[in-house]
Order: sequence, then structure tokens, then C-alpha cells
Amino acid sequence: MEQAQHIAIVDGVPVDTRHWIGGRRVTSRSTFTDRSPIDETPVAEVSAGGAAEVDKAVAAARAAFPAWAALPVSERSAILRRLADGIEARVEDLSRVETRDNGSLIRSHRRGVMPRSAANFRYFADFAEKELGHPDMEVRGHRERIGYDPAGVVAVITPWNAPLMLATWRIGPALAAGNTVVLKPPEWAPLTASLLADIAHEAGLPAGVLNVVQGTGRQAGAPLTAHPGIDRLAFTGSVPTAGVVAAAAASNIVPLSFELGGKSPLVVFADADLDLAVDLAVEQFDNAGQVCLGAFRILVEETIAQDFTERVLERARQLRQGDPRDEDTDISALISRPHFERVQGFVDRAIADGARAVLGGGPNPDLGGLYFAPTILLDAAPGSEIVTEEVFGPVLTVQTFSSEEQAVAMANATRFGLAATLVTGDRERADRISARLRAGTVWVNCFFVRDLGAPFGGSGKSGIGREGGIWSFDFYTDIKNTVIAPSGWTGGQERANHG
Repeated sequence: MEQAQHIAIVDGVPVDTRHWIGGRRVTSRSTFTDRSPIDETPVAEVSAGGAAEVDKAVAAARAAFPAWAALPVSERSAILRRLADGIEARVEDLSRVETRDNGSLIRSHRRGVMPRSAANFRYFADFAEKELGHPDMEVRGHRERIGYDPAGVVAVITPWNAPLMLATWRIGPALAAGNTVVLKPPEWAPLTASLLADIAHEAGLPAGVLNVVQGTGRQAGAPLTAHPGIDRLAFTGSVPTAGVVAAAAASNIVPLSFELGGKSPLVVFADADLDLAVDLAVEQFDNAGQVCLGAFRILVEETIAQDFTERVLERARQLRQGDPRDEDTDISALISRPHFERVQGFVDRAIADGARAVLGGGPNPDLGGLYFAPTILLDAAPGSEIVTEEVFGPVLTVQTFSSEEQAVAMANATRFGLAATLVTGDRERADRISARLRAGTVWVNCFFVRDLGAPFGGSGKSGIGREGGIWSFDFYTDIKNTVIAPSGWTGGQERANHG
């Protein structure tokens, strides 16, 4: 009977709303209400954790660490591959729950996001088993052996815009390396983290290796970031919150990996394939603009600016906004009422500062609620808030340039440096410009293409560190160099050889 009280039925899928700590469900005295952005109605009452639950989770992770770290990497990897299989078997359930929970398109979840969540486990399991480590090195006749020792307990704090995929991006390599994890999912979209705990348990992941503590940032996130029992801290979120997180972790000297915001440019030259450039521009409305990598600052060479802008407007007007559970929907709602008001504030201030809204500018008049209409702004002042700060909504600005020098200067005129997209028909120009762009990832004549083995991260205020492939293991392990002399052996095999 008690268990039934803690099960929410989300679009037909049962979800346990309690924490997952030490291999069992744990209830808190208080709860918080999880609302769907689709219609702002309550989805579930979720256990609200605090310092006590964080302590239990860290203790469980610490207790489970020695055995998990000692498990042969082939056995750890086999469990993680079963976990990936479990995600793939439940793609539909995970898609329906996350769509209801955070308003992202169900077609994106079914075709890309959930399969990628499984791939995060499978890729890092394979990497740990087959590729981790370097060949021995030699110096002055001595052998140097490089080892990757698991760090210990990893705290993972994830955002609401792609909560399951971004959680597995951090949890996958952490577990593959032999660490244990305490996950704090976002309070605005916590439910697929609970399903992940079920799937991990069914895959045979030992108790305490993965723990999930739900709650607000202040109640659950703050004690986790400051906890003396964690050895690594991976955070994805905003720059202001990252500052608070870093300060909390500083006293314990905990290494950090930060994936933060972006204000990426889309630079379009006159020699570009215009059809491709328009496609890439309209693609930035994906997930209602709630994508850190999105190129929301469109910089277009002035000789083609009018034609380009007219074509982007024509395409953007054709986008279908509505219920994300409909496969034909192109753009959905913003995550919450406070976030909606934040996005509206950015647009209102930009217009007051002289920008013109040639599309959108506010709520969709036919839908209301949290559905912010796709918006395109012209004439934004250089250096103004709308072209330098992250809006995290379906808002594009279009500015013009007349030379390569001006294009580079405008592209780099932000404190962020997460990504940049460049569209040109000149290969030499592409090489020149991409080398000068301040960004962790530069896409040339494409967007959102990346191998899981490539480094991912941002420059400037967009983050600290890189993850992906070996870069993930550099963070989630303590790298050890063992130097072995060629002689001096007095026992064991050497003694036997001379006996």
C-alpha cells in the first residue's frame, strides 16, 4: 500500500517518486510538485530530499565503491551494456515520461535522445574495456606504466532540458571507470532519473553504485556540492549557479567539470549554400530554443542578408507549435512559468533598446500557456543584452557583417565560447575563420554532429574541462604513473630463475 502511494502514472507509465539510495526506495517527509509545461498541470508529487538524504546517498556510494572499483573492467562493462539494453527496451516509456515532464518533442526522444542515452553507457563501457590506458613508455631503461584509478564518489547534477541524456553522459564514464555516483536530477524534470534507477537495478548494478536524490537545488543540491564525501563533481547548468557550486566545493578541493551556457553564433557568408544556411538557422528553434549549443546569434554577410532573412522568416512561419506528444509538432513550450517570464523579459528589453521583432515576440496567441512563439529580432544593438547573454528560448537575432574581420569580431563578442557554426562555400575561408573562433566546438556547413570520442566543452564562461572519449576518463580517474627499474629484483620470479 505504501509503494502505491508513491507511484505516479505519467501518460500510462508508472514512475516511483521516491529516492533511490543504497539499492532501495527511500521516502522523504516532504514533497515537491512536478508540473508539466505542456499544460502546467501537476504530474507528480516527488520526494523532496535534503541533507539527510544526501548523507545517506553519499554513505551508500562510499560503501559500494571498493567492491565496484575492484570488479574487473570486463564485468563492469558487461553490466553497463545490459543497462544500455534496458534503456533501449524502454525507449517508448522513457520518451513518454520525459516529454510529459519537460515538454520536449516525443519524436526527438524516440529517434535520438533516448537511443543516445543508451549509447552513452555502451560507448564508455567499450572504451574502458578495450581502449583505456596507454602503452608502456621507457626512459633511461626504466618502464613507465600509466594507470587510471577510479576517483571514488562522483556527484552529478543535471539540467532539465535533456535530463536523462545529460545524466547518462556523466554517469556512463564515471561508472565505467569504477566510480560510484550520487545523481541529483532537476526538480523541473526529475522523473526519468527514477526510471533509470529501476533499469540499472534490473541490469544488475550493485546496490549503492548509483543513487538518486531528488529535490530542489537549495535543499538537495547545496548539501551535495559541499559534501566532504564526494571526490568529483560534474555539473550542467547556468553560469550563476556554477559560481555557487564551485564555491561550495572549493573547501573540499573537489575537481569540477562544468558544462555551462552558450551564446553561439551562426556565421553565414555570401558564398554559402543558402538552402543549407536557412535549414541550419531554422534548426535553432529545436526544443523551443532550450539548447545550450544553439546558435541563436545569426551573423550574415550584408550582400545576402535580405534574401536570407526573408527565407528564414518564410520557413519559421511554417513551424508547427503545439503539444509535443504529437509527432507533427515542431516546437513546444518553455519549461516553466518563471522561465517563460525570463524569456519574455529578454525580448521586451531588446525591443525597448531598439530591436525589431519581425516574427513572434511573445506568447503564441492561439495556444497561450507556456508556448512562446518562434521569435526573430532585427536591428539589435551591438553589445546589447540580447546578443551577449543566454536567453534559452526560441529567440534568434539577425545581424550583418561586411568582412571576415568583422564577422570574427562579432562572433567572439560574448563571454561564452561553447560552440560556433560557420556556413561558407570556400574551404580556405572555413579554415581561416574556424581557427579564429573562440569556441569548444566549431561546425562547418553542419550542426550538432559529434562523435562520443571527441572532446566536448566550452571556452570562457561556457565551462571547465572537456569530456568525451579519453577526456572523460581523465576527469573521472586519478591517473597514476608507475616507474619500474630494470634491475634490483631479489625475490619472486627473479629468485626462482636463479634458484
